[in-house]
Amino acid sequence: MASPKFDYWRGLVLLPALILALPVLVVFASVFTPQYETWQHLRQTVLSDYVINSLLLAVGTGLGAVVIGTTSAWLISQYNFFGRRLLQWLLLLPLAMPAYIIAYTYTGLLDFSGPIQSGLRASFSWSYGDYWFPEIRSLGGAIIMLMLVLYPYVYMLARSAFTEQSGSLAESSRSLGLNTRQHFFRVALPLARPAILTGTALAMMEAFADYGTVQYFGVSTFTTGIFRTWFGLGNQPAAAQLAAMLTSFVLILLLLEQWSRRKIRYYNQGQRTKPATRKSLSLAKQVLVFSLCFAPVLFGFILPASQLALWASDHYSMLFNPNFTDLVWNSFSLAAIAAVVSVMLALTFAYAKRLRNSLFVRLPVQMAALGYAIPGTVIAIGVMIPLAWLDNRIDLLAETWFGIRTGLLFSGSLFALVLAYSVRFLAVSLHSVESGLSRIKPNMDNAARSLGATSSEVLTRIHLPLLRGSVLTALLLVFVDALKELPATLILRPFNFNTLAVRTYELASDERLADAALPALSIVLVSLLPVIILARGLDTDLKG
Repeated sequence: MASPKFDYWRGLVLLPALILALPVLVVFASVFTPQYETWQHLRQTVLSDYVINSLLLAVGTGLGAVVIGTTSAWLISQYNFFGRRLLQWLLLLPLAMPAYIIAYTYTGLLDFSGPIQSGLRASFSWSYGDYWFPEIRSLGGAIIMLMLVLYPYVYMLARSAFTEQSGSLAESSRSLGLNTRQHFFRVALPLARPAILTGTALAMMEAFADYGTVQYFGVSTFTTGIFRTWFGLGNQPAAAQLAAMLTSFVLILLLLEQWSRRKIRYYNQGQRTKPATRKSLSLAKQVLVFSLCFAPVLFGFILPASQLALWASDHYSMLFNPNFTDLVWNSFSLAAIAAVVSVMLALTFAYAKRLRNSLFVRLPVQMAALGYAIPGTVIAIGVMIPLAWLDNRIDLLAETWFGIRTGLLFSGSLFALVLAYSVRFLAVSLHSVESGLSRIKPNMDNAARSLGATSSEVLTRIHLPLLRGSVLTALLLVFVDALKELPATLILRPFNFNTLAVRTYELASDERLADAALPALSIVLVSLLPVIILARGLDTDLKG
């Protein structure tokens, strides 16, 4: 009786995993379609800019995220100062601010016509050319925007790593004559290095995947080049090949991150570790430490959110506009569908691995979960190509057999978007569900089966009630990620179908920043909920 059950769950894994892995496979298969003339044109004009700018963007964002995230994590975990308890979760708030939205707000603040430069000219009677001001629409500006919203990846993991280090390590360092700075660089930082590198890799992958920020700032990267090649040159195969090159950079980054964690391993000896004691500071040092920790929150969330709220207050009448209501409904319904589909797939995959943790099950699940490391632009192309091929074949058969035209059944519908979101965000829901399942003892499964329960009944009647928190977290995280997703939505959305993210992008591209504030603020406010849940979960894990 065991074999059919195993085959049943294996089949539930294989087919969806193959479908979810297909977009990435299609992108890499495009390299076998020669596009000599297009590539010659790209090499002679913009390809070097794509490579150099993409690498500088990712490296610069990663370095900035390391400095901000590691510094704030160390200060929060090691010192007592006023405002610490509040700052330890406020530092996560920039995760709710999409990079392209923070780019729009700072452009409105710092551009030539913005309030800061206008105030300087009015105060000192300056005119254009009389003073120097940093250019926000530049590669450096894009790096700063991205590091301000992506440093929490490093902060979360580094804070956990620093907090879990035994207090006896600091005592041993002091006994050997090391001061606090030497202990940090020689002991604490090397121990936390794997966690910091993981967070840095996540930030760099998001930088590689960014489209809204670099497009708005006029920076040529792979993501902007893919759009130009597809829609400007009308060359799908060449765009897919650019996507394959970008994906190769991301995969190399993933391999380097995994290699770094394999080469560097540290272990705490003994069953229990002595908790570290946070140090007290003088009032002057408390002010300094508070300022260092508050600055990322101020510039990464409070200032841009305040500017959005100010602009939105002047356009509140849009709330009663039927077009805005449609935007909200389209965005929420699409994100909700994507969240439900992703979580159902994650439950199936995670439970199948629990039932039969064999390579034949693990490998397809790992391939399906690879999508989170792939930029949305790449996934959109990988989804569009096979669905367009399928639509053309169905249309041809329908016309041949029945004399009717079916049109775009899949590639021109919401099905394509939901599929792309599922590919992109499956790993988010899978991580949450697997984490919840790992806390359920296998003895409960065995006891249920001994009472005659089938595998499906164990999942629905025992595991799901126990997984309510994990499933809710996964639903919220995928919902917000889908709500913020821009490049995949731009490529795959049906005709005359808009979302809050797309409308924000369109208005900002037309330099109507104030008009873009209300849809942008809507995205930010909805994104706050899962960030707060994430912050509470992090505090619970560290206290436990």
